[in-house]
Amino acid sequence: MRRLVIAALGIVLFSSLAEARVVRLRVERREVVLNGRPFGAAGPYEKLIGTVDFGLDPDAPANALVVDLKLAPRNARGEVEASADFYLLKPVDPRRGNGRLFYEVGNRGGKSLLATFQKAAASLDPATEAEFGDGALMRQGFTLLWMGWQWDVPEREGVMRMRMPIATENGKPITGLVRGNFILNERSNTAPVADRNHLAYAPLDPASADYVMTVRDDSTARGSVIPRSRWRFVDAGTVALDGGFEPARIYDVVYRSQNPKVVGIGLSGTRDLVSFLKYDASADNPSPGIRHALAWGVSQSGRFLRHFLYQGFNADERGRKVFDGVFDQVGGAGRGSFNHRFGQASRDALQYFNILFPVDLFPFTDGPETDPDTNVTDGLLAR
Repeated sequence: MRRLVIAALGIVLFSSLAEARVVRLRVERREVVLNGRPFGAAGPYEKLIGTVDFGLDPDAPANALVVDLKLAPRNARGEVEASADFYLLKPVDPRRGNGRLFYEVGNRGGKSLLATFQKAAASLDPATEAEFGDGALMRQGFTLLWMGWQWDVPEREGVMRMRMPIATENGKPITGLVRGNFILNERSNTAPVADRNHLAYAPLDPASADYVMTVRDDSTARGSVIPRSRWRFVDAGTVALDGGFEPARIYDVVYRSQNPKVVGIGLSGTRDLVSFLKYDASADNPSPGIRHALAWGVSQSGRFLRHFLYQGFNADERGRKVFDGVFDQVGGAGRGSFNHRFGQASRDALQYFNILFPVDLFPFTDGPETDPDTNVTDGLLAR
């Protein structure tokens, strides 16, 4: 297999700053897939794996959408910096592509686009024929893209993540209350505070008497307070209970943390990378010729796309359309904890837990609807 490791050669792709807030693409691996086997008329494909660096102007109107961005540290140019993993599959000869970018919002840092649309074996870094499946999208010439958009995904090889700045108030740490919510399938002496073994916001004072843990048997019931002397933090993301946590019961723990990440950069970063690949006509763009961009997300990542549209991120800093089409698969009518202080992006409102997180929020429909309780009229596509 022909492999070209760009980082070793010291080659970095820089963007045109007038075109997007992508500062640079650092390609760490570049290789032709399946030994150059052609995918129909699109020919051989290559993968580019690396890091994308962002520089956001907190005073730009398009970035006013990002909660706490103005509280993040700025570099000498007055920009807020962030970076994310990216993974790009494209025709070696971009002229043989179909001019369409297909972007998967990875569910909790994963990849399922090829498994879903090409009947491929699941893989975070496809390399074998089985992991590319029948090649349906690639034979049509699609350019395929993934990018990390969460800071808190589990520490696992191949999982896509984003490195986000921390918001501060006049240089001092910001503190706030954080909720953990969990149900176990079997009795255990310990339990994770964050959702699905994600990274947790660490407790400010693990021994504080002010923290509260409750337990209930029904999602709408009032929780019973567990005496503070019976439970404790054993590390930043794990709590222990004397006598153990019982299966099928709903536990909540509320505690104070600090140093919230500016999680909304996951939304602006998605906007800026796709906009760059779609509109930048310079030699810095590794995938020239993109005329249309499509997005797909499943469940959590489908809700991310609903949030993305509702909050107005589908227009870039110059007001241009980012995605021409969005496919939200089984995301339901909700959105998510994707753009607020101490947000936990993995949380999803289920019938029996996570219902106290800002996930299933009005409006629920694409077109305008009126909330009977507040008399507010709004729609997902109102922007």
